[in-house]
Amino acid sequence: MERSRKVKFMKKKLSLILCLCFMVLGLAACGENPKSVDYFGMTYDDIQSMMEQEVATLVSFTDDDRAYIQAYGADTAIKLVETWDEATADLEAYQGLGEFSITKTQDTMTVEQIIEFPGREVVVSHVYTYNYETEQAELTDASVDKVYTLGEKMEKAGLNTLMGMGTVFVVLILISLIIYCFRFISVVQDKISGKGKTAEAKTEGTVAEQIEQRETQQLTDDLELVAVISAAVAAASGTSADGFVVRSIRRR
Repeated sequence: MERSRKVKFMKKKLSLILCLCFMVLGLAACGENPKSVDYFGMTYDDIQSMMEQEVATLVSFTDDDRAYIQAYGADTAIKLVETWDEATADLEAYQGLGEFSITKTQDTMTVEQIIEFPGREVVVSHVYTYNYETEQAELTDASVDKVYTLGEKMEKAGLNTLMGMGTVFVVLILISLIIYCFRFISVVQDKISGKGKTAEAKTEGTVAEQIEQRETQQLTDDLELVAVISAAVAAASGTSADGFVVRSIRRR
């Protein structure tokens, strides 16, 4: 009994898997043929032919053509020529056309044409936007870029990550150094305040000395004055000055 149940369970499981596979295949089969799609009034073959002609023009571009585009061309044309020169500057001779694809949404359409060079592929991209006023698709962007392999993309991402982490560590080290220098700032401030207190104390000491010297000088002058007055009184009265007592001296 148990064995028969297991066999039935396995059969049901296999049947479900087969049904899912058939559903996936059915959905894939129902995919729309890109050549039968209306691309804002243009057909698949028309756009592909236009891209092939554009690639041929770019490959045969001369310096005079570049100068004319720079002077009189639209912004998209100028960008296309500049990115083409940048992408193909270090590449060898043109070999041929590669894969062609169109991606369409409700209002935009992206056209990509792969161009083959020795050891490298280049993609020419056009972006069209549907204008509801003119009821036509308008070219809003055009560029040329190198096609990088997965390994090259991973290497570039790793380098960017290392650069970002390195920048973070450098900033953290600088912040640590600044925080470490704060202790020296406090030491310098203490030295400056100590010098200020010392200078203030010296100034106070000098003022006190000057006041004391003035008081001492004034006292000496008073004693001399007393002696002179005593001598004068003694001479006038014909007595000795030893018995005189000076109670006070009033200055006028």
